[in-house]
Amino acid sequence: MRRLPPLKSLQAFESAARWLSFSKAADELYVTPAAISQQIKQLEAFLGEPLFHRMTRSVTLTGAAKTLLPLMTEGFDKLAEAVDRLKVEEHSGVLTVSTVPTFAIKWLVHHLTDFSEKYPDIDVRLDASLDIRDFARDSIDVSIRLGVGDYPDLHVEKVFDEEVSPVCSPKLLEGRNALTNLADLKRHRLLHVDWGSLTNQSPDWKMWAQAAGLEDLPVERGPHFTVENMAIEAAINADGIALVSHSAVVEDLKAGRLVRPFDLTVHSDFAYWLVCPHAHLRKAKVSAFCNWLMSEVHQCPV
Repeated sequence: MRRLPPLKSLQAFESAARWLSFSKAADELYVTPAAISQQIKQLEAFLGEPLFHRMTRSVTLTGAAKTLLPLMTEGFDKLAEAVDRLKVEEHSGVLTVSTVPTFAIKWLVHHLTDFSEKYPDIDVRLDASLDIRDFARDSIDVSIRLGVGDYPDLHVEKVFDEEVSPVCSPKLLEGRNALTNLADLKRHRLLHVDWGSLTNQSPDWKMWAQAAGLEDLPVERGPHFTVENMAIEAAINADGIALVSHSAVVEDLKAGRLVRPFDLTVHSDFAYWLVCPHAHLRKAKVSAFCNWLMSEVHQCPV
């Protein structure tokens, strides 16, 4: 550990030595001349030698002070530079957002242009992964997570609930095997999303079929995907019918790449959550993103 005198005594010396005046140093540091004198005496006691030749109306520097002053001034300049740089980084620079891949691709990227227009000095870096990132180790500023909202010791806000329903290409609504009613599902391939450790709580085809009263629907058949976006792309290609979250297909439904053949929706115990350490909210760029995201969700409900 560095053995240093109190910062106030160093600051008092640097100012007084620069001005060659205790009273001007007092004005600069918003203290009294007596306080400056006391701080300098404390520093001299720490160093074991005098720093000023004290005369009736003036002071001059000792040899030790002349050696110390440029180093001390340089140190305070670098400290001020570091603080200024930190303030700039808090208001601008790169903002790293961690989120699940499908939410990043299918919802967030479609709205980020608005954020960039409102905050041109903040560059968003998206870290898309199914793994839960560590804020400190992975340098994450804020995260949007899919789960039940149990994130101890973190700031947590619900973004929106997770709801799922079947989607498919409009092509499947036409032709000889057109999907026109629930019974027609038996003639079509079902596309599944495997959520890994989330599977037991995330809605699947078995849960949806029970809600629809389709007890004889073979819900286990069809390909499985470990990323929801792959199931969505397969549905767009008319390879089957996917059971996916509403937030993931908003843009595809608007563009007509997908349709909802049935109105039945199943609610999940899961939701999307905005999560970050409490201390991160004191960063202007993090606070700006959080406020923008919640406003955007309210304006553009899924």
